[in-house]
Amino acid sequence: MKAYPPRKHYRWHAGFIAWLLHRITGVALALYLMIHIVIISSLARGPESFDATMKFLHGFVFRLLEVGLLAAVLFHTFNGVRIVLLDYGNAAQKELIVRYVIAVFVLTGVLTVAGGIGILWG
Repeated sequence: MKAYPPRKHYRWHAGFIAWLLHRITGVALALYLMIHIVIISSLARGPESFDATMKFLHGFVFRLLEVGLLAAVLFHTFNGVRIVLLDYGNAAQKELIVRYVIAVFVLTGVLTVAGGIGILWG
C-alpha cells in the first residue's frame, strides 16, 4: 500500500471553507446557548434584575451581535441542508458542490441583510 506524505496546509476551496465555517458557527451557537441560559437565569433573581439585564442588552453593539447570530443560524441551517443533500442526494458532483456552496452563501447573505435591517432599525 502506498503512503502519501502528510499535507502541510489545507487547500482553500469552496467545500473546505463551508466545512470550516460550519464548525465555527456550530461552536458559536453552542456558546450563545450557554450565554442565553445565563441571561435567562437572571429571572430567578427577580424582575428588577431581568429588566436591568435587558436594558443592558438593548444597546447597538448587542443588536450587531444579534445580526451575527442571525447570520450564524442561517449559514449553519443552509449548510446543514447542503450536507444532507451531499450525503443522501445527488450533490456530490464537483460542479454541484461549488454551486450549492455559493447558494448557501447567497441565501445567508440576502436573508442576513433583510433580517439585519429589521434588527438594527426595526
